[in-house]
Amino acid sequence: MNPARPSSSASGAAPAAGRSRHWSAIGEVTCVWGVWCLYFLNRVFGRTLFRLVVYPVVTYYWLTHPLARRSSLDFLGRVQRTAGTIGRMPTWRHSLRHLFSFADTLLDKLLAIGGRYRFGTVRREGNEVLLEQIARGQGGVIMTAHMGCLELCRVLANQRQGLRLTVLVHTHHAERFNRILSRLDPQSGVQLYQVDDISPATALELTARVAAGEFVAIAGDRAPAHGGRAVRVPFMGSPARFPVGPYVLASLMRCPLYAMGCVRLREGHLLRFTELAHEVVLPRASREAALVSLATAYAAWLQALVVESPYDWFNFYEFWADDPASAGRQGAAQP
Repeated sequence: MNPARPSSSASGAAPAAGRSRHWSAIGEVTCVWGVWCLYFLNRVFGRTLFRLVVYPVVTYYWLTHPLARRSSLDFLGRVQRTAGTIGRMPTWRHSLRHLFSFADTLLDKLLAIGGRYRFGTVRREGNEVLLEQIARGQGGVIMTAHMGCLELCRVLANQRQGLRLTVLVHTHHAERFNRILSRLDPQSGVQLYQVDDISPATALELTARVAAGEFVAIAGDRAPAHGGRAVRVPFMGSPARFPVGPYVLASLMRCPLYAMGCVRLREGHLLRFTELAHEVVLPRASREAALVSLATAYAAWLQALVVESPYDWFNFYEFWADDPASAGRQGAAQP
């Protein structure tokens, strides 16, 4: 999770009219020393002072990054029209609160990886489906989303005997922040696997891991860059692009497909699991329809979680754009 900045390759020029920005075109601006300062500030003085210090930082970011503001307001407006859980049509105050939640979750990530999070406050729902698979010595594919503090799952995986987890990440997109997490927990048994796209070689390696009883976690709520395959399915009242990679991967592995999400509770976090498919089958004659059906089921599950806790979903870019272009970069917060 990291803020982002315009790339120097953009030369300060705005993208061509009508072209939206793909999330992968948003560069990282993680201030390493600033993150460490905030982390140790919390260690010494607690969360209250951390929040007092981070408020002006987040406010400045919110003021100077219009894409983050627009994307947040667009998303929160869709939540209100879909489920009414915001309480009223969102204003700038709701958008600012959204960014504050993003910053608060940054701290949770650092505390979780550093072993300083109160893990007793983490609730789990539906995790029996994973426990049963672990007991059989079998693995599977877990679809995650950019919401809440998913690092809690990584840490809990270290604490659960028999659970081996490989997380597919775009580490070049958040390289500095991931280095911070690695320094906090250098002995982690959870492996981060950098991937831009799932090539045949990648699929073979991951298939071998799942066959050996590992779980592979992959984000299911961001369409891939570089022309990667995606399908458009209903989400928050309008069609949105969702990647097909997780379903293709699960079909190659002939393994179960799970979904996992994380939301904040008053005293901690909730990790929610479900089994989307016991086995993913993509018939050649109806492959596209099968992909759309799977993506629709995942989007519906994700929507139910998002409307329950909208300030925990962190996709600050033009999520509902027809086909976001990757040329031209504009700052936005990206977990």
